[in-house]
Amino acid sequence: MKRAYVFPGQGSQFPGMARELYDTNPSAREMLERANEILGFRITDIMFEGTPEDLKATKVTQPAIFLHSVVLAKCYEGFHPDMVAGHSLGEFSALAAAGAMEFEDALKLVSIRAQAMQKACNIKPSTMAAIIALPTEKVEEICAGCSGIVVPANYNCDGQLVISGEVEAVNEACAKCKEAGAKRALVLPVGGAFHSPLMEPARLELAEGIEKTSFRTPVCPVYQNVTAEPSTDPQTIKANLLAQLTSPVRWTQSIKRMIADGADYFMEIGPGTVLQGLARKIGGDSIVIEGITTI
Repeated sequence: MKRAYVFPGQGSQFPGMARELYDTNPSAREMLERANEILGFRITDIMFEGTPEDLKATKVTQPAIFLHSVVLAKCYEGFHPDMVAGHSLGEFSALAAAGAMEFEDALKLVSIRAQAMQKACNIKPSTMAAIIALPTEKVEEICAGCSGIVVPANYNCDGQLVISGEVEAVNEACAKCKEAGAKRALVLPVGGAFHSPLMEPARLELAEGIEKTSFRTPVCPVYQNVTAEPSTDPQTIKANLLAQLTSPVRWTQSIKRMIADGADYFMEIGPGTVLQGLARKIGGDSIVIEGITTI
């Protein structure tokens, strides 16, 4: 059996996240307290006692999900991966869990990323939309034919593709996708156009942090969003991470490649169950799928 561990991205946060880990595991408590020091505020107070609205704050959401995922992986005795991957933000969790980056360095990058993305969102009105039950190639073709910036952003599973871009261009693409037979074309309640060219200012800001960060060879291959290919070379990992903010998340392709490379057991580590559902849609009955949110 080849074990693949996958790490969730933004949207999987919930009130009380990682509380049980903190209360029952001394190592988890130590890591989370270190995170409070690094971030300069008690993120644990918001994770444990904050409202859903509190958890949506830019400086909180991404570090909170990262912390829940990585602390869980580091404290989980069964964490013996043959391969790892993370969805968008989750790629940082995957890299830290697999030892490609130090926990502290990865947390600092995630904090920079969150705030840089918020700044980029404020520059120009932008959004994202989920296109359901339309062939991938057709969605790509429609995006390419729209006026303005709109691009495929998240290849989540066959029949579910998220697009990203300027508000008017996304609305135009949604209308054309519906005309072409999409079951749904739903504008998402997000603050901006993630994984699109509109994130270039955030990419430049994050690039400074990434360039200063030391990367090592991970304990197993990391299947990266930008290429859907396995990487163990620190320089390749770094380059792909630099490109991630303005490139699509090739999640469908990543899971299919992991299965082709022998993965038959998938575990989602961190808050939420979204990746388990996507793995089920992509891999069907050929793989075993589980998830853990605490130990």
